[in-house]
Amino acid sequence: VGHAFATSQAEDLELTRKLIMSNVANNEDCIIPDSEDEENYPKHDLMIRAALGQTVERTPTWLFRQAGRHLPEYADYKKKVGRNFLEMLSYPEDVAECTLQPLRRYEVDAAILFSDILVIPEALGIEVTMPGGVGILVPNPLSGPEDLACLPDIDEISTEFVEDKLGHVITSVKLILEKMKEEGMSRPLIGFSAAPWTLLFYMVGGSSKKNTDAGMTWLKEHPEDSKTLLNLLTKIVIEYLSAQLDAGAHMLQVFEAMGMMIDEKNFDEFAMPCLKQIAEELKERYPNVPLMVFSRGASFANEELSKLGYDVVTIDGEVDRSAARDTVGGRAGLQGNYDPRELILAEDGSKTVETVRETTRELLEALGCQRLIANLGEGLGGKESPELVEAFVNAVHEESEKMIKAGSN
Repeated sequence: VGHAFATSQAEDLELTRKLIMSNVANNEDCIIPDSEDEENYPKHDLMIRAALGQTVERTPTWLFRQAGRHLPEYADYKKKVGRNFLEMLSYPEDVAECTLQPLRRYEVDAAILFSDILVIPEALGIEVTMPGGVGILVPNPLSGPEDLACLPDIDEISTEFVEDKLGHVITSVKLILEKMKEEGMSRPLIGFSAAPWTLLFYMVGGSSKKNTDAGMTWLKEHPEDSKTLLNLLTKIVIEYLSAQLDAGAHMLQVFEAMGMMIDEKNFDEFAMPCLKQIAEELKERYPNVPLMVFSRGASFANEELSKLGYDVVTIDGEVDRSAARDTVGGRAGLQGNYDPRELILAEDGSKTVETVRETTRELLEALGCQRLIANLGEGLGGKESPELVEAFVNAVHEESEKMIKAGSN
């Protein structure tokens, strides 16, 4: 690239891209390919650039649970195939279809693998069910340390183990990318996994609604056995996420979805070391792949998480936006934290395309448009209006572009 100068915004973006590629061309594990290997790198790479801390022309956005219940086409597809959510996860063609549905409807800047956090317990031999009306359950949770003998040994967890037990997910990742290419959707695909504490929570408690103290009880009554289980889960999370990247995913999201079910002291002792190991190992293997983390309901962890190597720290709806940047410093970007309740039509007509634009502008003004991925503070629950979701996505792009051009953000 040398001392070339851009004469337009488009040229500037291309020069930036060439510079990045020249800096990392010798790294075989790098997500950004050299000039001869453009095929798997998305042309629409706005979110990758933002996650890696580069200056962007507008703020990227995607939404937690952007595929699924709030989309009428999702309900129609489920009815057509006659399978429930959990059953569909075993069919790569279903996974691909559901992953792509929101990309056809909205101008979101990335796809996320349509899956569930409990595929890992299933891979370890734990039964997972979806009886209907109560969410996904682990009907026979681990009752005590003696049940750990039923799980694979940590030395069994390998690339081959993931291919054997989670091969359908990896096949789904490849099929999604094929379908995206067929439909001309050159956007990043996000792979994801639950974090180890969240997995332990479900494996010993069975549900997010009942026995919610079981996880903390395990930590207190069986601290060493808890660490043994967490070590096993950490290893399989690393191998599972690695397999998604090897299959073609471009970015990773780690969900500590049950952060609200553990106090700060125990989080620091039990959960944080797992998150640290995941970040360190993945960054060693794939140093230029954007890595995002969300410790939902445990915002006290965000400062430390920003020091572990994650490129983006997600903030939930409880986080004070005015303090969010200071918390992560210049170490990481931010993701979040729009209130999904703003996307649910109200009987009094108080939620409109205009109110969504106004509240989106407030988000951007508070958090800044750079080093931000505009997302939700909580996943879509199913009651949201597709019209208002679209309004949010469009407002993020349009309002941030105005702010950036005006130099105000």
